[in-house]
Amino acid sequence: MVLYPRKDYQTMNYLIDGHNLIPKVSGLDLKMADDELLLIELLLGFCNQNQHNVEVYFDNSPPGQPDTRHFGRVRATFIRQNQSADHAILSRLHKLGRSAGNWTVVSSDRQVLAAARQMHAQVLKSEKFASLLTTYPDRSIAQDNERNTSHVSQAEVDEWLELFEERERRNHIKNIRQS
Repeated sequence: MVLYPRKDYQTMNYLIDGHNLIPKVSGLDLKMADDELLLIELLLGFCNQNQHNVEVYFDNSPPGQPDTRHFGRVRATFIRQNQSADHAILSRLHKLGRSAGNWTVVSSDRQVLAAARQMHAQVLKSEKFASLLTTYPDRSIAQDNERNTSHVSQAEVDEWLELFEERERRNHIKNIRQS
């Protein structure tokens, strides 16, 4: 049974706490060097299949990393270390005002979900949204990503890989120092 809405359904808009979602998705782990990029890839396939829009927020952005990057229908925002994805999502809902009701907040944080409900947004626990991603039709991920390579240049991919490798190196050094 496919849990995705059919293409004739209305477009959905999602605000997602990426680091809440990653551990809920089978095959992803927060310890992976490219966990964020892999999640973005899954979200891109999901959006292209269903014509949805996603804004995904990641905590603890390393210095020098761009704040926001666009990947087709997926907008990834990297939050500096002095803020949180929770705060950024709630700020975005405030900015949306009355149109917040057209968005679904995906998080595991009960306080964020409660605040989102108060702003009339729809809510979905990370676990439930992860089940949508894991039931994704296998054939579509590769096909959708191939179709969308025009949205992300090779230079951008190389830049992302370099940023993630630098982040992994810093985390490795940090772990060595803590040992």
